[in-house]
Amino acid sequence: MSPATIFQIHLVLGYVPWLLCFSTYGWPWLKSIDRIEAQRAIAALHSFRFFGLVFLVPGVVGHDLPAGFASTAAYADFATGLLAMLAFVTVRLPALFWPLVVAFNLVGAGDILVDYYHGNQLGLAPLAGELGAVYAIPIIYVPLLMITHVAAFYMLAYPRDRQASGARLSSAG
Repeated sequence: MSPATIFQIHLVLGYVPWLLCFSTYGWPWLKSIDRIEAQRAIAALHSFRFFGLVFLVPGVVGHDLPAGFASTAAYADFATGLLAMLAFVTVRLPALFWPLVVAFNLVGAGDILVDYYHGNQLGLAPLAGELGAVYAIPIIYVPLLMITHVAAFYMLAYPRDRQASGARLSSAG
């Protein structure tokens, strides 16, 4: 099997265990807690996206990794991480918190989609070995990030559904 095929299989299958874990443990928990704390928990996870700057570190990634891919991925991850940190710490200032929640989710989800597109356009799959030590990021970490962006958008779009399900849980107990 070619490295490109293995990489593409890894990209797709990276979502399967995270979807199973998230649907079994993460989503029920997020729905059971206050909507602000749920968004804050997602922001905490995305705060670690500053790590994406590693795409710019020579020796961590190979020299043949397409430069356009590395810089776009690195800086968009960094911006997402900073926005998520700001959302996390402004929780007591709703006028700042909610726009920052929307911002880090838009920037972060857009980053992932653009990275998938650029990776495909630049022919990243055959060069997957050039990802070096960061190979695990798109395979293991990115699926969880995208799943939590979708969950955050859902909770932003349907806040009443979350409150109703939370009320059912508290009245059952």
